[in-house]
Amino acid sequence: MDLESVKRLLENGQGTENESSISSLPTRLFDPFILQGLHVDLVEPGRLICSMKVPPRLLNNGNFLHGGATASLVDLVGSAAIFTTGAPVSGVSVEINVSYLDAAYADEEIEIESKVLRVGKSVGVVSVEIRKKKTGKIIAQGRHTKYLLVHSKI
Repeated sequence: MDLESVKRLLENGQGTENESSISSLPTRLFDPFILQGLHVDLVEPGRLICSMKVPPRLLNNGNFLHGGATASLVDLVGSAAIFTTGAPVSGVSVEINVSYLDAAYADEEIEIESKVLRVGKSVGVVSVEIRKKKTGKIIAQGRHTKYLLVHSKI
């Protein structure tokens, strides 16, 4: 791909009629965009299991679950698991990693399991596994470390 094509790929929508429609989208759109259709199947202290059918809006150009959507599920479901420990905040991301092991396709049922590994005074760590609900085959494994805002006693 030539350099100008790379530039157009990344700037897609800028300076066109798409730019105004994208700019008019509501704020805080991202989380509901990812989570719409997600069902919580189990919630207990330190653990969450959720499921959803992969919606077409979360597919990449290869027609399978986009890596960014997968990482967002690790982020969002992992953060929610921190709340199950009684933590008043889920904190801010310090580190997140995802290992992509398989693909999930449109309308395929997936399961997202998040387990709290540690919640301390200032740091929380969760592991998240995304798998095919029908077979249990792992699609992705992630780990998410969050800084839990420490409130001053002053």
